[in-house]
Amino acid sequence: MFIDTHCHLDAAEFGNTQTSVVRNAVTAGVNRMVVPSVARSNFDTVRQLCAHQPNCSPAYGIHPMYTDDATPGDLDTLRDFLRQHEVVAVGESGLDFFIQHYDQARQEHFFVEQLKLARDFDLPVLLHIRRAQDTILKHLRQIKVHGGIAHAFNGSRQQADEFIKLGFKLGFGGAMTYSRATRLRELAATLPLDSIVLETDAPDIPPDFLERGLPNEPRYLPRIAATLAELRVMPLKDIARITSENVLSVLPKLRSPAAE
Repeated sequence: MFIDTHCHLDAAEFGNTQTSVVRNAVTAGVNRMVVPSVARSNFDTVRQLCAHQPNCSPAYGIHPMYTDDATPGDLDTLRDFLRQHEVVAVGESGLDFFIQHYDQARQEHFFVEQLKLARDFDLPVLLHIRRAQDTILKHLRQIKVHGGIAHAFNGSRQQADEFIKLGFKLGFGGAMTYSRATRLRELAATLPLDSIVLETDAPDIPPDFLERGLPNEPRYLPRIAATLAELRVMPLKDIARITSENVLSVLPKLRSPAAE
């Protein structure tokens, strides 16, 4: 069994094909998928999608790239969703200092408020991090949360060790399949295996083997995992078992009959 810890199945690229996308993933051996929201506007879309797809579980949060349009009321709505609905994590939340003309103070405000919600509800966090690892680590040290996943991790080994100390797992996906991604592949090969989880970030971050222009999908996760197995010189079945155990340890609310 594989678990895709990060896939945006509500994305426009999938149209109304979610049922077949999930079916294809399950056929490929991906039995569980975590679907994070990115803004108040898609909280309910994600909720309904996961309600109709028993292999999918929701996370609710405000992505840093959507904070320019976010309001204090969005945080109130997020609190209501966390209180009223089944949820495995807060997210996708974090900081993005890569995009142009970003408002760092605004991003940090919404990130900190979401960390407080995660703390209040004793939930893990799905972190979006671009060129902001140290700033995120600073806030995580100040506001203690129940761990989570550093999605699409691309920091240094030292930063990876700090996230691990704080109870976080590190997400690896399609970027790892590119031979030119030498630093990332070195991390995948040498980090403690119990710190690694797998993801697609579908429809984004397409793996090297996917034809250009096609959307990434959860069904490709086993082929992505095969790269990790090759890098670590391990059987693929062991990668599947260990990474799934890692996910269930950091996202305990993901445990269900479908996840066993």
